Amino acid sequence: MKPAAFFFPLLFTAALYAQNATTAGRFLVEHPTLLNLGFEWSISGDDNRNAQVTVQYRAAGEQAWRNALPMLRIGGENVGRDAENLHYTVPHGFAGSILNLKPGAEYECRFTLTDPDGVSGPSTQTARVRTRTEPQPYSGGRVLHVYPPDHKGPRQDPSFTGVLEAYYGAGLGDWSVVRERRAQPGDILLIHAGLYRPERLNYVDPLAAPFDGTFTLSLKGTKEKPITIKAAGDGEPIFDGAGNHILFDVMASANHIFEGLTFRNTDVAILAGKKEVLGATGLTVKNCRFENIGFGVWTEYAGSSDFYIADNLFFGRDDRFRLIGWTGARWGNIGPYPSHLLTSYYAIKLYGPGHVIAHNAIAYFHDAIGISTYGTPEPDPERQASSIDIYANDMHMSNDDFIESDGGVHNIRVFRNRGVNAFHGGYSSQPIFGGPVYFFRNLLYHVQSGVAFKLDARPAGLLMYHNTLIGEQAVRSPNGNVHWRNNLFLGRDTPNRGIMIWANATANYSSDYNGFRPNKGVDAQYLWLAPTEPGQTLYKNTRDQWKSFRTLAEVQAATGQEKHGRELDFDIFEKMAPPDPTKRHAVYHAMELDFRLKPNSKAIDAGVALPTINDGFTGTAPDLGAIEYGQPEPHYGPRWVTWAPFYR
Repeated sequence: MKPAAFFFPLLFTAALYAQNATTAGRFLVEHPTLLNLGFEWSISGDDNRNAQVTVQYRAAGEQAWRNALPMLRIGGENVGRDAENLHYTVPHGFAGSILNLKPGAEYECRFTLTDPDGVSGPSTQTARVRTRTEPQPYSGGRVLHVYPPDHKGPRQDPSFTGVLEAYYGAGLGDWSVVRERRAQPGDILLIHAGLYRPERLNYVDPLAAPFDGTFTLSLKGTKEKPITIKAAGDGEPIFDGAGNHILFDVMASANHIFEGLTFRNTDVAILAGKKEVLGATGLTVKNCRFENIGFGVWTEYAGSSDFYIADNLFFGRDDRFRLIGWTGARWGNIGPYPSHLLTSYYAIKLYGPGHVIAHNAIAYFHDAIGISTYGTPEPDPERQASSIDIYANDMHMSNDDFIESDGGVHNIRVFRNRGVNAFHGGYSSQPIFGGPVYFFRNLLYHVQSGVAFKLDARPAGLLMYHNTLIGEQAVRSPNGNVHWRNNLFLGRDTPNRGIMIWANATANYSSDYNGFRPNKGVDAQYLWLAPTEPGQTLYKNTRDQWKSFRTLAEVQAATGQEKHGRELDFDIFEKMAPPDPTKRHAVYHAMELDFRLKPNSKAIDAGVALPTINDGFTGTAPDLGAIEYGQPEPHYGPRWVTWAPFYR
């Protein structure tokens, strides 16, 4: 018996060791975007979470390797919301992005997995991946000239009346569905100036969209030969829905480009997918104008992929002169506007992998940009909201949020955006199913609720870097695996509200090198929640676990976090004043705001180096906030717009 008794502890010790050791699993390269590459690496073991994955990359043909951010260790977090019966446990692994690359370039990427407790399986992965380029019309395609029904004067051949005649060869009335002369991959439909407004109650209307006034497009282009529908350049082509519900239905299409067009007077300008029904792939919408619409571009289909929505103007129907939001007893009723009614919903809402939403100007919607909340991610990574870029968008007057990354799974990149005037939240993550979601170099001004980042429904896996937020972080909902670096939070002197809340549901968190401007006259300036025992989680019954602090020095002493953090004030900026928190419905304009830092201020050289995030910083260290001193402010919104689309 003695030898067996001696042998049992050895087996028990070996089993514990095996659980702490890491076993490498599947390595996945996600859909590339124009500027970023995303990767996932599943694992088992590593119960003590001390494994790491370092990342290096180089452009094809280069000799020297460059460091990227390490992959984020994910897994075990409890994500969801009980009211909707949503409960999801994040699978164990690593996920991460190589950021700020060049479009159309090939990169060698190297990933090294290490664990002091040992690694079984391949500990190194390599990949050669090419970033995408902006979709362009096929240069060798046929050119089909499209004219409005009332066009007078000469036509270029081959010519067609209305887009459907060129697209399908359809006739009038019952013959509108006899499609015997379809467009081919690579064709370019040049839309000449004029008004394209279906007379939907006239079944022999030349635009061939009887009864619903919807142009349904279902053909398939290819990546090399997309089907392009673009302005001819002789004036503005206007597609007017005359108050109908859906103007363009492209759910069954593949690889289409819309360019230089105007869409107006419709509930949904471009419907590109419905959940568990059908969805488009490879849709491009660029340099277009949307006005008097309820929804701009919309898909919630998991199989929708690789959209490019860029350089567009979106103007919704909501109030232009007062911030309405979720009005009612809490915020104060205003005018004849019930808080539960929508006149415009989202400008852009997408689901699926590989989307790019960039350089759009958006105003007067409930939400500007969103990923579909969707629910539990589907097991197929090709049907998840992963590898999505949302950047350089200019957002004004959102009744709810600027950007919702809600429903994102892995490698969501939200960066260099500007948001001014939102009622309920700025940048939302409710929920995130493991992450990472990268929020970096975003600007925020005047969010009435005081929610700079809406971290609700137990999101997991967020990296918050270099954001400038004129407002508070006032969310008590517990979250997991959130990390803060180089941000600026400047309070508005909101009565009875502190500047920062850390609501850590698990032991995987970090916060350092951030700058805070406390609100005057508030004792509970900083609120802190974090587990105090090994393996503890704080998703429920956390009322007695909260701690409050009056100064950042107290936070540093009690938590060990923010060792390099600092308190500062609005004098760090060239010219900046806070919005008035008592004027709930006020409207401010980005052109009157200057987020640039003043030289020698407390935010200069106060950050920490983060590879691919702040490479090329000036001075002895990176500055805090979104805009490095001495570097130009990014161009927000469409690159073809040189005027201020939301000013006055």
